[in-house]
Amino acid sequence: MAHILIVDDDRATVRLLTMLLEMDGFEVSGTARPDAVLEKARTGAVDAFLIDCHLAGSDGLDLVREIRADADLASKPIIVSSGKYVKPEALEAGANLFVLKPFSPADLSAELSELLAERDAPSEERGEPQAADASQEDES
Repeated sequence: MAHILIVDDDRATVRLLTMLLEMDGFEVSGTARPDAVLEKARTGAVDAFLIDCHLAGSDGLDLVREIRADADLASKPIIVSSGKYVKPEALEAGANLFVLKPFSPADLSAELSELLAERDAPSEERGEPQAADASQEDES
């Protein structure tokens, strides 16, 4: 079961998304404190993040940059949400996906599943080059 960490200062949003994502089979935790995210993610086996862009006293995009700069967390999928269209900024900061509020919880669940499947797919399925097999001799 994939663990999603929701970072949002709106408790009602966190409760609702937690309930809906849990119904879709995800394990979910939430926090309103961006300063606690990195530690929580390292100790809680987080598989993906859902981060609100506009957090009280903080910028969600700065948090995205911090996650991408952390070697242990950099490969985790990140979805940024906002009531304001900031898709270019979110993607530039390192988000995998931007969703404009209000969004469909079913769509969010599907997007999370897709991002996690892409992350877990063998590298040849993601179009990444494969390392040469050392046992094969160079024919040139």
